[in-house]
Amino acid sequence: MDAHEQQSKSRVVKVDSMQSWEFHLNQACNHGCPVVAHFTAIWCIPSVAMNPFVEEMASAHENVVFLTVDVDDVKEVAAKYEVKAMPTFLLLKDGAPIDKLVGANPEEIRKRVEGLAQSHPIPIV
Repeated sequence: MDAHEQQSKSRVVKVDSMQSWEFHLNQACNHGCPVVAHFTAIWCIPSVAMNPFVEEMASAHENVVFLTVDVDDVKEVAAKYEVKAMPTFLLLKDGAPIDKLVGANPEEIRKRVEGLAQSHPIPIV
């Protein structure tokens, strides 16, 4: 599998503008899905090291929308949520922040994401 195929299979959406952020947040709200936003920077080794973990979490929780925001590319979004350190994980429900975790702490992030996912079970059709 080449890098392009890997990227197309990712459940983590890269936000590249304020408009992109608002679009994905609105889509999640419209579908009743909570959001986990990973604020990162290419130069931040702990942040980059969290990427495979975030991918794993996204695959495990299909009822949660996972977004990644490079703070250097999308400064407006980082400023709006007062993100000052990377990695920062912002959990949102109905478009509003409900939790924020700063630092590369996989176990704590997993615990909080699982709590968020359980509060929004996948609807049975």
